[in-house]
Amino acid sequence: MQAIQNITLETFLPLSRMRDLAGTAHASYLDAKPFPHVVFDNFFDPALLDLVLEEFPQPGQIKWQSFDNLQEVKLASATETSFGPVTRLLMYHLNSKTFLQFLSAVTGIDNLISDPGFEGGGLHQIVPGGKLGVHADFNRHRDYNLDRRLNLLLYLNKNWRDEYDGFLQLWDRDMTGCAAKVAPLFNRVMVFGTTDFTYHGHPDPLQCPEGMTRKSLALYYFTNGRPAEEVTGEHSTIFKARHADEFKPEPERRLRNFARDLLPPIITRRLRRIL
Repeated sequence: MQAIQNITLETFLPLSRMRDLAGTAHASYLDAKPFPHVVFDNFFDPALLDLVLEEFPQPGQIKWQSFDNLQEVKLASATETSFGPVTRLLMYHLNSKTFLQFLSAVTGIDNLISDPGFEGGGLHQIVPGGKLGVHADFNRHRDYNLDRRLNLLLYLNKNWRDEYDGFLQLWDRDMTGCAAKVAPLFNRVMVFGTTDFTYHGHPDPLQCPEGMTRKSLALYYFTNGRPAEEVTGEHSTIFKARHADEFKPEPERRLRNFARDLLPPIITRRLRRIL
C-alpha cells in the first residue's frame, strides 16, 4: 500500500467542496422523494479511496458478522481492528466535528452526534446472491440511548453495471412502490434521514460475477431527542415485504435451515458450498 505523505485534514475531507455544498445542497436534500436524501458523486479524492479499496478485506479474510436469512444475506464488520489504516483514519474523519457541521448544514439537523463504535455500520459487503430486504432502521442506539437520525453510505464499487442489481431502493411510506434507486458507484456518497417510515434496501439478489462483491462503508449519526412524529416507538430493524411471498422460505433454504439445526458445522459448511 502506498503511504500517504503530509497528512492534513483535507487529505481525508474535501473541505472546499464541503463549503460549497453546505450552502447549496440543503434544498435538494429536503425536496428529494420519497424522503429527504442527497447523493454526492466523486466526493472524495479518488486516490484516497483507491487505498481504502485496496485494503478492504475479502470474504473470509476477517471475522465478518454474517447475516444469512430470508430478509438479508450480507457481511458486516464494525470492529476497528478489521479496518485498514487508511480506512480507519477516514472513518475517524467522518465522525469528526468538521464533518458533523457539514452534515448539519446539508440536512438541517443540528447537534449531530457521531458513533465511535460504528454500531451497525463500518464495513459492509454483499456477495453474489446476497441482498438486504427493504426495511426501516433501528431508531435508538443501544448503548448511548440516542436517536438515530442520519445514514451515510460511501460506495466503493468500480466498473459497476446496472445488470448487477444492488441498487439502493427507496420506497414510499405505504410500501406501494419504489420511488428512487441509487446505484452503488465508486466514490458515491448517499446521505438520508432515518425515521420509522424511511423504507430502503437492496432487496433483489446481487447478480455481479463471482469474485466481485458490493462494498460500502456505513456511518450513522444521532441526536439527543427528535421530532415525535418521526417515530412510533423504540424498535430494532423492521423489514417490509414488497409482496406477500417475499419472505417465505424456498425449498433450498428450508433444507439449509434443517441441516443447520441437525448436522455438525463441518457438514453444513460442505452442504452450503454444494448448494
